[in-house]
Amino acid sequence: MFQAMIEELKANPRTLVFTEGHDPRILEAAARLKKDGFLTPILVGEVDVVKGKANECGFDIEGIQILDPATYEGMDAMVEKMVELRKGKMSAEDCRKALSKGNYFGTMLVKMGIADSLLGGATYSTADTVRPALQLVKTKKGVNLVSSCFIMVRGDEKIAMGDCAINLSYEDSVDKEGNVTLSGAQKLAEVAIETAKTAKIFGIDPKVAMLSFSTNGSGKGGTVKLSHDATAIAKEMAPDLLIDGEMQFDAAVAPEVGQLKFPGSPVAGYANTFIFPTIEAGNIGYKIAQRLGGFDAYGPILQGLAAPINDLSRGCNADEVYTMAIITAAMV
Repeated sequence: MFQAMIEELKANPRTLVFTEGHDPRILEAAARLKKDGFLTPILVGEVDVVKGKANECGFDIEGIQILDPATYEGMDAMVEKMVELRKGKMSAEDCRKALSKGNYFGTMLVKMGIADSLLGGATYSTADTVRPALQLVKTKKGVNLVSSCFIMVRGDEKIAMGDCAINLSYEDSVDKEGNVTLSGAQKLAEVAIETAKTAKIFGIDPKVAMLSFSTNGSGKGGTVKLSHDATAIAKEMAPDLLIDGEMQFDAAVAPEVGQLKFPGSPVAGYANTFIFPTIEAGNIGYKIAQRLGGFDAYGPILQGLAAPINDLSRGCNADEVYTMAIITAAMV
C-alpha cells in the first residue's frame, strides 16, 4: 500500500509542513523522509531550537527548510492574506498573534501554496489542528463539513471506516428562521462519499455500507432513519458509487447474512467501507477491529478540506508520523 504511494510521490514531488518542528518524533520522521528522498519536509519552529534538538537526538536534518514565524520574511503578506480570509472576524493584530503559532503559520503556508500539505497534532489537540484548517483552507467546493476515516490494514486486507474522530453526531443545521439548511442525513451522505474517495487513494474499490442496528427496515428508532435517508441521498449524489443501507455489521460483511437480510444488494455481505451513524459507534468500532481483529489503524485521515491536512495523535511515535506524512502528501 505504501510503496504505491511512494512511487506516486517520486513521480510527483510534493512538500509537507510539520507544525511542530522541535518535537523529536517529528525530527526523526523528517530525517527519514529526507534520507528516502521522495517527499520534501518543511519544519516550523525556531531554527536554533530545532537544530539543537535534532543534534541532541542524533537526527540528520541538514538541508531541510526550517521556517520560524518570528523571522519569516513573508509575514506581512501572510497577515494581510489571513485578514482577508477571516473577513473582519480578526484584526491584523489578532492574525499576527495567531500566526506566531505553528498551527496557524503552517496552515497559511499551505493556503498560500508554499507547502502542498500539512501534518500536525504531535503536541496540538485535534481541535487546534482542525480549527485553522476550517478557518483558512476551508472545505472543498460542494462539501459542507470536514470528516475523518481510518484505513484498517491486516495483511493484504484493507477496509475504511468513517467518521470515527470528528463529527459527534449528525443533526440538522437550521437558519435563524428555523429552516433546515443542511439535514443530518445530507451530512452523513457527504461523509460516506468522502470516505469512499479516501478509500480509493489506498487502493480500495469501495463498497459502502451505511451501518445501523437495523437492516433494510428491520428496526426503527435511534439513528435508523438517519442512515436510511443518508443512503438515498448518497445514491443521488454519487450514482456510480456502490452503497447500500441501512444495514447491521453482520449483514455488511457476511454474504450468507447480507443476502438473506438484504437480498439483491451489491454491497450486503461484501462491504469494505463502513459508515457509522455516530462518533461513539465509529470510535468503538475501529478500536475493536484494531485490538481484537488485529488490524493496523492509519488515521484519523481528514476529509473534505480543500488541501490535505491531517492530525496526529499526541501519543504517536516516529513511525506513525512517517506513515501519516506519506498518506497526507499522497492526498494532494
